[in-house]
Amino acid sequence: SKQLVTFLPFPYSFAVSSKIEPFYKGGKVQVNEKHIFCTCGSRVNVLEISTGKIVHSVEHDDQEDITSFALSCDDEVKQTPPSPLLVTASRALLLKQWDWKQAQCTRSWRAIHTVPVASMTFDSTSTLLATGGCDGTIKLWDVVKQYCTHNLKGSSGVVHLVQFHPDIGRLQLFSSSLDCGIRLWDLRSSQCVCVLQSHYSAVTSLCFSTDGHTMVSSGRDKICTVWDLKTKKAKRTVPVYEAVEGVVLLPENEDFSQIGVKSKDLHFITAGSKGVLRVWESSTARCVHTQTLSSTFNPDDDPRSLTHHLVPVSLSLMQNYETNSFICCNLCLPSSQFVGYNDEVLDVKFLGKGDSHIVVATNSCQLKVFELLTNSCQILYGHTDTVLSLDVFKKDSLFASCAKDRSVRVWQMDSDGGQVRCVAQGSSHTNAVGSIACSRLKSSFIVSGSQDCTVKVWDLPVDLPSTGADIHQLTASSTEKAHDKDINSVAVSPNDKLLASGSQDRTAKLWSLAEEGSVGLLGVFRGHRRGVWAVCFSPVDQVLATSSADGTAKLWSLQDFSCLKTFEGHDASVLKVIFVSRGTQLLTSGSDGLVKLWTIKTNECVKTLDAHQDKVWGLHASRKDDKVVTASADSNITVWVDVTEVELAEEQAKQEDHILKKQKLSNLLHEKKYLKALGLAISLDQPHTVLTVIKGILSYKSSPPSLTRFCLRSPSESLLRYCVVWNTNARNCQDAQAVLQVLLTHLPPEELLQYQGARTHLEGLIPYTERHMQRIGHLLQASMFLNYMWQKMRVTGAPSR
Repeated sequence: SKQLVTFLPFPYSFAVSSKIEPFYKGGKVQVNEKHIFCTCGSRVNVLEISTGKIVHSVEHDDQEDITSFALSCDDEVKQTPPSPLLVTASRALLLKQWDWKQAQCTRSWRAIHTVPVASMTFDSTSTLLATGGCDGTIKLWDVVKQYCTHNLKGSSGVVHLVQFHPDIGRLQLFSSSLDCGIRLWDLRSSQCVCVLQSHYSAVTSLCFSTDGHTMVSSGRDKICTVWDLKTKKAKRTVPVYEAVEGVVLLPENEDFSQIGVKSKDLHFITAGSKGVLRVWESSTARCVHTQTLSSTFNPDDDPRSLTHHLVPVSLSLMQNYETNSFICCNLCLPSSQFVGYNDEVLDVKFLGKGDSHIVVATNSCQLKVFELLTNSCQILYGHTDTVLSLDVFKKDSLFASCAKDRSVRVWQMDSDGGQVRCVAQGSSHTNAVGSIACSRLKSSFIVSGSQDCTVKVWDLPVDLPSTGADIHQLTASSTEKAHDKDINSVAVSPNDKLLASGSQDRTAKLWSLAEEGSVGLLGVFRGHRRGVWAVCFSPVDQVLATSSADGTAKLWSLQDFSCLKTFEGHDASVLKVIFVSRGTQLLTSGSDGLVKLWTIKTNECVKTLDAHQDKVWGLHASRKDDKVVTASADSNITVWVDVTEVELAEEQAKQEDHILKKQKLSNLLHEKKYLKALGLAISLDQPHTVLTVIKGILSYKSSPPSLTRFCLRSPSESLLRYCVVWNTNARNCQDAQAVLQVLLTHLPPEELLQYQGARTHLEGLIPYTERHMQRIGHLLQASMFLNYMWQKMRVTGAPSR
């Protein structure tokens, strides 16, 4: 085993290290101090803010979409014993109460609404639940005593907002529906006290002052209204000049001077269609602070409007964008961002020092850079159409992208703060740019391949812009008509002297790269029956790997352009191929959702990684070859880690432990310590040794209590399984029957039937037992006849007296 670990030439096993998967596709969001709760189809996912990981998830059994949910204010109902409380509503008109930490449904009941529930909320004591339906009714539920307390009618259309007054002593509920009014309900009389009219579009959120006498409402009509709840009149209308989706009041008696708060008047924060946070002074209707949430935001190019509520988390705020992402802010300053849905992932690459980040191209014009430790994400804006391909330079902070907008861009990551910005761009292709490759030795050039059938070489300046918004404009130093159809992939050799291209015309081509940037054709690789999806140079040998839509990957010689090896195993197109393990192995990914690890020397597939349900477009290995990242059209990104050494160490430790146990078992048998020997033999799964111990027990101490004591202290399930085997042999059937007698006498039938395969074992015992009974019956008859003959012989031969 030690030699195996020492001389292992390459990895053969990978395990999932982490995943970035969809957790939010739009809908309601709610938070507490540590978690984000959000809907994703038929599930409510619980995201841990500190790690960005999904730590809990609850899902409806009927797979019906969840239309709304509510989390109790303090996460638990005031009952004994206390339990975390989450209530969900689905399209099946079911309300379900969950212990979300255990992902268990504790109660379910019919919503009574005739159509799905659109909004839900708890009161401040977490005992009353209000549900607003698409049928224009509001129902209140006592979640402790478990019955419906109120049925409020009168709203027009969908009730999209319900909220209790924070002072539960008032027993007031506020709601809003399609008529844009805010209804105030008195829960003592179940009557609508008044309708607050100010907005001319949907009311999106409400917030209340500490004393409960002032309320601020926001709407998509670009105004916020400050209400006096004593007089039930509007105190002030604040024009905010954007459709507001969320409003929250700043806590009183705290210092917020760093965000423009100079007076003790009521201040509130809004978020809306302009993608910024604004702090407003209610008394003067003046904006005292504006915070843009990203330095790369350009409202003229791509407005990223805030489309959901602001929710207070201590002094933090959280919003989600139209891109299904969240930003966590502290006093309006962004601290982290999480993306809930990536759509189809087209490419992925490791990035940063120690491969601490990944850059992802999804089915959009934005790039996403994830920090693997926290899943925090930066969204990069620049391209104006779908980004198709990525590549990274040897310098870990620089990478390139290309897109359908016919352009290429070079991006740089700040080594200190991890912020990424565009430093260079070029656009002279006449069609979508589908592939890009970076120089290997130095950050001196990039190569692009396009659907216009050309490859272009772009020289990079020695010094790229380091600060500010300056973007260097790239010009192509060389352009070559390379193929007859779309170019799917380009790759640069490790010495920067060769270029390979693969195309839909079923060929791959090898090109020379001169220092002045010129490109010359060296040869053509022919052999694939369908289009070539990817090309990759070996890091150590003069070979090229290609993958194709014909379901194969091939290795080609760079000397004579002949095919050296063909790797077959995928059931569909092979979309990516890369070299790993210092050029001794290949990794391929396909349309079948599988990633396969191949040993080049033997042409053998040594491992198949199955974690995706759709085409695996992205495949990249870390610089140390110890990690691999895959990305798929199923919106999942998976990071794999090499666990070969760990598995070998475990196997070695298991073998050593097995040897020690066998030696200990031998010593116990020699010392006739049968009880310990029996347990050890069962743990080693050695039926023959267990039988030897049973025979020793029956011969050494023949009294039944002795065997009973030994058997009942051992795993009964294993003994039952062994008895089935022993019972098939006439020489061992007596020992098997002795053990069976103990088990059937002292264990109830219900317990025996719970054992895995118990029915099969018992059915297997019956025919052999019947056969043994017949044999013993025949022996008994024969012995009786022999005894009779012996007695007669003694009588006949007796001497006369």
